[in-house]
Order: sequence, then C-alpha cells, then structure tokens
Amino acid sequence: MRHLAFASPINPLPSGISDYSEELLPYLGRYAHITLYVDDRLRPTNPSLARHLTIRPISKLARDHRRRPFDAILYQIGNSLAHASIWKAMQQTPGVVVLHEFVLHHFMLQYYATVLNDIDRYRAEAGKRYGPEGDRIANLMMHGRFTEAAFDLPFCEDVLACADGLIAHSQYVLTRAAALRPELPLALVPMGVPLPHPSDRVAARTRLGLPAHAPILASFGHINPYKRIDATLRALRLLQDDYPELHYILVGSASPSYDVQAAVARAGMQEHVTITGYVERSVFEDYISAADICINLRHPTAGETSASLLRLLGAGRPTLVTASGSFTEVPPGIAAQVDPDASEGDLIQSYVRLLLQRPDLANQMGSAARDYVAHAHTLEGAALGYMRFLSTRYGWEDPQPLRPLLWESERIEPQAARLSAQKPGVRSQESGVRSQESGV
Repeated sequence: MRHLAFASPINPLPSGISDYSEELLPYLGRYAHITLYVDDRLRPTNPSLARHLTIRPISKLARDHRRRPFDAILYQIGNSLAHASIWKAMQQTPGVVVLHEFVLHHFMLQYYATVLNDIDRYRAEAGKRYGPEGDRIANLMMHGRFTEAAFDLPFCEDVLACADGLIAHSQYVLTRAAALRPELPLALVPMGVPLPHPSDRVAARTRLGLPAHAPILASFGHINPYKRIDATLRALRLLQDDYPELHYILVGSASPSYDVQAAVARAGMQEHVTITGYVERSVFEDYISAADICINLRHPTAGETSASLLRLLGAGRPTLVTASGSFTEVPPGIAAQVDPDASEGDLIQSYVRLLLQRPDLANQMGSAARDYVAHAHTLEGAALGYMRFLSTRYGWEDPQPLRPLLWESERIEPQAARLSAQKPGVRSQESGVRSQESGV
C-alpha cells in the first residue's frame, strides 16, 4: 500500500479546507497509508484523525521524507493565512499541490506582512511581477484599501513553480494554471462533499425560532464585499411590498474590512435581516434546511470551488450563483445564474420572485441540485480522482481500494456511496459558520 504525506489545515484551524480535508481523508485512506502533517502548534479536535492516521508537525516533514521517502506528498493550498506553514514546507520539499483557488494574492500579502515581517518585499514582488499596475495595487492593499483589482494579480506563480503536479476542482483553475506553467502535470478532480439526510424545513425553523410560513432567504460563509451583499439587499428591498414578511439571513462571520450592518442600514432592511455570526455545524445545517432560497453570489472571483455551494445544492435548496469563474461550470438547471453586470439586481429580484411564486419550480431545481451532487461530487469519487492522478504521475498500478472506509462522518448518507459506484436594525446573534471556502 502506498504511503502519502498529506499537509492541510485541520480543525480547530478556522478554514473551510479543514472541513474539506477531514471529510476526504477517510476515503483517501482506503487506498493508501496517510501521514497527516499539521501546523506545529495545532492539536486536531477530530478524534478520528488520531485513531486512524499518523499525525506529525509539519516542520518535521522534510526530515521524515529524507529518512523514509513518501510515495507522494499532497499540499492543500488556499487563499488564507491558514496555509502559511504548508507553503513554507512546500518550498523545502516539493509535492503535488491541490490548488483550491487560483488567486493567492491575499494569502501572500498576509504571508509577507506577518510571517516574513517584510511588507516591503510584498510591494517589490508585486511591482516585479505585474509592473506599475502591480506596484499601484500593492500600495492600496498595504494601506488597507482592499481593491477588487487585487484579483487580477494572482500571486500563485511561486506555488506553481514548486509544484510536482497540480490537482484542481475546476477547469477554470486548471486552464489559468496551465497558461502559467504549461508543462505541469495536472488533473481535474471534482470536490467531494457529504450528502446530507433529507431535512424537515418546519422542524428546522422551529429549532431556530423562525416563522413557519414566512419567505426566508439565506447566504452562507464568510461575509465580505465580494459576496454581492449590497446588490442582494437592494434587490430584496424592492420585493418588500409584495412579500412584507420576507427575511434574509446571513450565516457566517463577517470580514473586518466590510461593514455589513452599515450595508443593511443603507438598504433600509434592518427589520428584515439577521446576521448570525459564527454558528456550529448543526445550526448551520438547520439554517440551510430552513431557507426557501439560498443566495451564493461572489464577484470578483479568486477561482475557488465553493464547498458552501455544494452543500446547499446537496441539501436540495434552490440557489442563486454568480455566472463567473468556476461557477459557470455548474450544469444548466442546477442553479440560477446571475450575471455580474448591470443586470445583476434585476436578475436577483426576478429569480427570487419566480421561485417564491412557483414552489413547484423551486422544488424541481432543488431536486436536480441534490441529484447532481449525489452523482458528481461524492467523496469516494474525489478520493479515486486523487489516486488516479498520482498513479499516472508516478507510474503506479491502477488504484484499488485496499481496506474499508477508515471512519464515516455522521453527515454521510449511505445512498451516496452507492450512487458514486455508478458514476465515479439589524438583528445580530453572537453565535456564523467558518468560511466554507478558504478565501479572504
């Protein structure tokens, strides 16, 4: 059996990739022995990890590999400082990168500023890589002006240069990465997520203290300027006359660079919006179950594949997404696509009105979304995709599962495994889910 090193954020480190890795590892462990490398100061909170895997501090990875080489090393890289120790290790010991988003600008800014304590080097690198425009944007970012133009400077070149191979969850990321390093072996592996059990909307609303029959819309994940909250609030304000009981819930922690409560006040929606703050996973899932419609917009995009979106679709919720980046790869009929242009507000309003007026259409979209996730985004399919790429990259035999599932998340629906075998004022609660993405 092959022996893999797997370097990733893990809970309690607040990154959506922590959840991603903990859900993937028991499936990947069917094919290989795994040594999990985590930040030196981190103590994983998931007891299954220690029971089934060897866990080592990431500062020891290079020495461990010299003493007894791994068959492959996997590095999970995303656009947050949670990946700082992983990037340091990767520079010393290259391996296969799982690139969760193409733009790493915000991560690299924080890395230069807080890890290297050399913010001037960040500005120098921006100017060297991207010319006068890079220097201008770096100056804005250094002074706390988080401009959308930063998304045009990916800052992923060094990561790609160190990679021995690349796995991504969207063709969008693969295409842009290949343009920077055409010779790099790469593979598209769909992200896997647990398929939740069918939920009872009335019961979820009762647990949350929400009205049983009011139209409820919700957005999930880290709240920042790029989630199109302002545009959504303006669009929903125009629906108030027809739907006076309509309520919009923002489930997630808020970025310190975005005053979401001020945005709600500007839209005059104080009596119709709830901001939850961080919530535990069970409460997060209740909010998904309680929502009539989910809104998962973002522009500009870092190229991320949204685990939050896949969880919403897997729960059978009709969902609005922005028609840009990797989100355009969602098949027709699975989610409502909102163009990030002058028509954005009109489209949000029209889609919400249509789905509220036509519950049959909303149920049809939700059912199609759940079927899509059950077939195209299974954890077993993701693990097999990893192993097929590694087998091709390093000349191994065809991958075969050599042992049973190491452990199983309580949120996994047994049917998912069978399906995958067929097709490999603002009211604020002080309690919001960690970003389900790794982003800014």
